[in-house]
Amino acid sequence: VQLQASGGGLAQAGGSLRLSCAASGSIARLNAMGWYRQAPGKQRELVAFINSGGNGIYVDSVKGRFTISRGNAKYTVNLQMNDLKSEDTAVYYCYVDTGADGPFYHWGQGTLVTVSS
Repeated sequence: VQLQASGGGLAQAGGSLRLSCAASGSIARLNAMGWYRQAPGKQRELVAFINSGGNGIYVDSVKGRFTISRGNAKYTVNLQMNDLKSEDTAVYYCYVDTGADGPFYHWGQGTLVTVSS
C-alpha cells in the first residue's frame, strides 16, 4: 500500500489550507483513513480520520476548524483546515488502517504545515 499526500505549506494564523491523500495498492480492508501530525519536539498525535462507517472523528483541538472528507476517487481523503493557529504547525502524515486482527497502519511521507502568527 502506498500513500501520496499533497497540500500543506505556509499560511497565516486564521487562514486555511487543504491536505489531500490518495492510497493505492492492494487494499483488501479499510478500517480508517486520516491524518496524524507531529510538531517539533512533540509526539505524533491523531488529528482526524474517517472510519469504515464514513464518520469523521477529530481530536478536540481541531473540532470546528478542520473537516475531513472522502475524495471523489476511491481511497482518497481530504482535510480542510480553517482558522489555522500557530499550534497547528507540524508535519502531517496521512495513514490508512487495513488491519484484519487489530490496527495495521500504512503511512504517507508527511507534508509540512507552517502557520505564522
